Amino acid sequence: MNILFVINPVSGGKDKADWEHAIQAFCQQFDHTAHLLLLTGHADDSLLRDQVRAIRPDRVVAVGGDGTVKLVAEEVLGTSTPMGILPAGSANGLAFELNIPPVVEEALSVIVNGDIEAIDTICIDDSDNCLHLSDIGMNAQLVNYYQQNNWRGKLGYARGVFRVLLRHRLLKVSLQMDDKVIHRAAIMVVLANARGYGTGAVINPDGKLDDGVFEVVIVRRLSVWALLKMFWQYSPFDPSVVDIIPTKSVHITTRRKAYFQVDGEYRGRVTEIRATIRPGQVKMMVPKKPA
Repeated sequence: MNILFVINPVSGGKDKADWEHAIQAFCQQFDHTAHLLLLTGHADDSLLRDQVRAIRPDRVVAVGGDGTVKLVAEEVLGTSTPMGILPAGSANGLAFELNIPPVVEEALSVIVNGDIEAIDTICIDDSDNCLHLSDIGMNAQLVNYYQQNNWRGKLGYARGVFRVLLRHRLLKVSLQMDDKVIHRAAIMVVLANARGYGTGAVINPDGKLDDGVFEVVIVRRLSVWALLKMFWQYSPFDPSVVDIIPTKSVHITTRRKAYFQVDGEYRGRVTEIRATIRPGQVKMMVPKKPA
């Protein structure tokens, strides 16, 4: 098999030399050809596109966190080329959702011997693709602080939680789904293609990546204790303060600019979002299901 490994050498703040050695050893053992592409942070999308055209791989593998996964997914979007994940970042939300093993040899086995599952994406404003979770409001504000301050780990997250909860304001949002319009005051609104964040926090307990819909999750209020408990004990949000609405499309407007993030990448402040489900856009290697 001809496999292109797309490696983010700085994801998760860890040296990827051991991952590279494990990849080469595994592929040599089973007579696969491994091509290693090290990202630089400069024109990575063009670099990846050129490599895919030159190599024509049987698999393209993201070695990094959610940002690297998104880069690779957008390259294979709508094609027949499957992608895999070696979860090597500080945030591995999609790998967690797909039950990709965190051990490199086990994850490599999934890439070669696993099942192929076609997962949906959420198209946002006709220009961006969400594989996992996007949101406006409190969590997006936290993502912004996280990136600005280069915080790491759960202690960094806790620090950000207190800062955001002290400064956040309720959003006045309007959501149009088909012929229905909903008005809410909320601390955040999530576009959920999956069940939970990379931290393990559950936001959308019944979410599925391949069911042809996504869920709009409206969080009306949340205490510091409830938020920290959710991220440390992986408890779901309190259903009494959350609305979860399955849909194929939504148009969201806010009265004032709100923080917005897509798959863990801060996108700025917005007053309007349009989102539509696109079924089966990415062929993903996942652990083989029991017979």
